[in-house]
Amino acid sequence: MPSNIAQFTGKIHGVEFRQCRTFPDNRGSFTEVFRSEWPRGVLYGDEIQLNLSRSVKGSMRGLHFHHRQSDWWIPVSGTLQTALADLRTDSPTFLKTQLITLSSSDSICLLIPPGVAHGFLALDDVSLIYAVNRYYDGGDEQGVAWNDPDLNIQWDVSDPVRSDRDRNNPTVKYLQSEGLLPVI
Repeated sequence: MPSNIAQFTGKIHGVEFRQCRTFPDNRGSFTEVFRSEWPRGVLYGDEIQLNLSRSVKGSMRGLHFHHRQSDWWIPVSGTLQTALADLRTDSPTFLKTQLITLSSSDSICLLIPPGVAHGFLALDDVSLIYAVNRYYDGGDEQGVAWNDPDLNIQWDVSDPVRSDRDRNNPTVKYLQSEGLLPVI
């Protein structure tokens, strides 16, 4: 378990990491992964959706971002190299990136606000549960190139397994020229 959750926080405006309380005993453990007071009201409303993503080692998902949707990530098994990039043009951390390793054994959950691009590389087989505050709407989701030189994310891979959609994600410069970057 990370010794200090503060090492993750404060990098990108609005992103939150939560050290979840784990209660081990001789059967295993119990971990609280969500309390309504944690994500400052962003996961409420009539459209809460819970998703399960399974990825094989070497797979990459993202980078994706939403204009109106927040994500609450709960790593269930495996280890993921997670990248975050603030694409909100009026954010104090616009274009700031963060690359961290999250493991299911860390008992850390992650809140990703709208406008922050996110993705992960599965360092081994990974299961990730994530809650979102809106039902899936393809019109709200966009992508940005995982290897965009303007983001300069130092992934631990040079040619990850990606979906066709993610292979064709545009650069930040293209999104900006088309007026497609989010505003908070």
